[in-house]
Amino acid sequence: MKRIAILTSGGDAPGMNAAARAVVRKGINEGLEVYGINYGFLGLVNGDIHKLELGSVGDLLHRGGTFLYSARYPEFATEEGQLKGIEQLKKHGIEGLVVIGGDGSYHGAEALTNRGFPTIGVPGTIDNDICGTDFTIGFDTALNTALDALDKIRDTATSHERTFIIEVMGRDAGDIALWSGLAGGAEAILIPEEEFSMDDVVGRLNQGRARGKKHSIIVVAEGVMSGNEFAERLAEYGDYHARVSVLGHMQRGGSPTAFDRVLASRLGARAVELLLENRGGLAVGIRNNHITENNITEILKEKHTLDKDLFNLASILSI
Repeated sequence: MKRIAILTSGGDAPGMNAAARAVVRKGINEGLEVYGINYGFLGLVNGDIHKLELGSVGDLLHRGGTFLYSARYPEFATEEGQLKGIEQLKKHGIEGLVVIGGDGSYHGAEALTNRGFPTIGVPGTIDNDICGTDFTIGFDTALNTALDALDKIRDTATSHERTFIIEVMGRDAGDIALWSGLAGGAEAILIPEEEFSMDDVVGRLNQGRARGKKHSIIVVAEGVMSGNEFAERLAEYGDYHARVSVLGHMQRGGSPTAFDRVLASRLGARAVELLLENRGGLAVGIRNNHITENNITEILKEKHTLDKDLFNLASILSI
């Protein structure tokens, strides 16, 4: 293998640039030519492909977002889209591909491998919802962004004796809500993986009031309901002086943490090594601080699971 390419797809995540940097510099160190594909699978089909040098990824390690840009391209799920992509790869003499992204990106990587084009998946998503890895690139940064907001909002909640409902990202996975809620001392954490009872949440608020507590924080993952919808439901139980803060896309941006930079660097480098071994259809990850790889088809069959021990601990400590 002499020439490989890299693309980022789906929602951006802090650390994607660090992963791309690792692919480029590891590849060049191994004697490969490395090409960048702009705008994900859309750019692949359109032939938006350019050669990358060592300097192309300079001054990127600390930057959030993705210098290769990203785009949604549902048409890549079709045979026509996949064949057009492979045609472009062959046209540029590219023999292997690294795809950084989440679940949808992995499906694209799987499809290319099934059509005989070796592709490696690197988990880049703030939701931490990819199986086969303890952590995804961008999760730690998004978590710390949410936690910083929680800490600041608690100051205001204390000053005005209010209940604040903080909506964080997490459509199908509640890791950002769970980890930030536990680290930020939230009184209640609502996540998609666990059903909740309004009576239980209200009971917790009332229990706090009874012991003299005058402010509370409730963290809601967007996959459960919106923060405003929860506030309306809470109002049915009485006046808790509730205010809503929606953190939104700020969770995707920002300079990646040291953890995300190191994780991205390790995973990107391993992806190159796998291509040099002429292996495709794999997803790299980290388990117990060891870099691993798993069959991407098997990864896609699995469902993200909640850390029940962590969830139960958060419930106990929020009394």
